Amino acid sequence: MSEGAIAVAIVALVFIAFPATKSLSADDERLVDDLWKTAQRLERRVEALETILDKEAPSWRKDYEERPHA
Repeated sequence: MSEGAIAVAIVALVFIAFPATKSLSADDERLVDDLWKTAQRLERRVEALETILDKEAPSWRKDYEERPHA
């Protein structure tokens, strides 16, 4: 999942989870911040794994063409 897709998912979560509120509470802001930081960490891990796979098994992307890749 690309960083942009993660950001869209987090924003969508906020607006779906908190539709009645006009602004986020301090707790909600901390939750969104924690979610964003977790998403960034996960994105870095995926990128690291893709880098390893690119070096160790260069044709892995061909085997998974039906799946979107960044």
